Amino acid sequence: HCLSVRAVCQREVDCDRGNGYSWKITFLRNYWKSKVKREWLSGKYSNIPSQNSLPEKSMYPMDVDTWGEILEAELER
Repeated sequence: HCLSVRAVCQREVDCDRGNGYSWKITFLRNYWKSKVKREWLSGKYSNIPSQNSLPEKSMYPMDVDTWGEILEAELER
């Protein structure tokens, strides 16, 4: 599970580990973020007609760099 989280949130995981968080805390801090980020990056929400159409679990607090990655992926589609 940790490797799958790191595959999507490498920057976030490396930063947490660099700040001294244990693997367990790092995993807990990044698990839901990685699930939401993976769905955004895969294009699951590319053709949503309005914000009301987004599933409840489609949002998660993410930093500007993460949203930048998502927007770049959308521009490449």
